[in-house]
This record gives sequence, structure tokens and C-alpha cells, in this order.
Amino acid sequence: MSNLLVVKAHPLEKENSRSMKVLDRFITSYQAKNPQDTLNIVDLYKENIPEIDEEILLAWNQLGNGKDFAQLTESQQAKLLLFNQSTEQFIAVNKIVIVNALWNLTIPTRLKAWIDTICVAGKTFRYTENGPEALTRGKKALHIQSSGSIYEGKDFASLYLEQILTFIGIHNYEQLLIEGIDQTPEREEELMNKAFDAAELLGTTF
Repeated sequence: MSNLLVVKAHPLEKENSRSMKVLDRFITSYQAKNPQDTLNIVDLYKENIPEIDEEILLAWNQLGNGKDFAQLTESQQAKLLLFNQSTEQFIAVNKIVIVNALWNLTIPTRLKAWIDTICVAGKTFRYTENGPEALTRGKKALHIQSSGSIYEGKDFASLYLEQILTFIGIHNYEQLLIEGIDQTPEREEELMNKAFDAAELLGTTF
């Protein structure tokens, strides 16, 4: 049995989002093929993922200097608990699907906040005398993204996600990109059907 984590980094639901429509097809196919697996969905526009800010940075420094967690402010404690919960949730799963909006060639800020919770020294990677070493092994990831133009995976969002996941040790990485519909609107039905077919196939093999 596998644990699948779906990270939704899009404010729209499937009725108004191409990438969310494709995600829905993937989940339906995946659950039909893997009914025994556990599915966890994190909606970054509904859940509170704390951004790294002054309070969190100071809290890490204070803990590193020997201060007890109970001595931190209530706000610091609350933020660190949420941050750490996100980290541990990621570590506990073996499959991850990330679906996001593409804005100005990059990812939404809420997805960046979540990524910060999974790139944690000592947990998902560590520093050695030879440089950083990945600690996240045996996981697989799928990235779903829709864009109006055609970038062929060369947009900053796709490149960044692939690089950051590889950095922490996830080399089994696939992309499902829905591209060019705004550029060629007359092909919308064709391109969406192609994406649906790909999503349903991935649901049986992922």
C-alpha cells in the first residue's frame, strides 16, 4: 500500500481550471487502480502553510542556541508546529502529485512556502564535507501544470520544481503539461482530450 500526497497550488476548482480538470481525471484513475492506497490532499489556498519570516528565523536561531521550545513565543510555537507538520507529512508519503497555476512563468507564492517546508536541512537533505546530500529516497513525483503558451518544460516553474525535488533526492519525476490552448484555441478540445488520456494512463502506472 502506498501513501499519495496531492498538493493543490491553484485557487480555482476544476470547473474553472484546466490543470485541476486533469488532476481530477488522474485521481479518479489512480483510485480505481489503487483502491487500497491512502490519499491525502493539501489545498494550499485553504490550509495555512507558514512562510519563513522573522519569527520563524529567530525561532530557529534560538533553538539552535539551546533555547527550549516552550520558551518561544506562542506565535513562534504555532508557526513551527505547522511548518514541522508539513515536513513530516511529506516525509511519510512515497508518492507526490503537485498541480499548480503558472503565473508569470513561475509558481504561486503559496507553493513556494510549501516547498520551503520540504527542503529542511537534517531531514530531507544534509550538509557534508563534500556538499549537500539528499536524504529523500524512494519517492516518486508527478507535476501537473497548464499554460496558455508552449514552453516544453522550459518555464521557470517546471525547471524549478524538477531541480528542487532532485536536490532532495526525488529522481523518479514525471510531468504532465497542458500547453498552448490559449495560443491555439481552436485545438482546445484536442489538447484537453490528449491531457485527459495521459492523466488516466498515469493513474494506472504512477
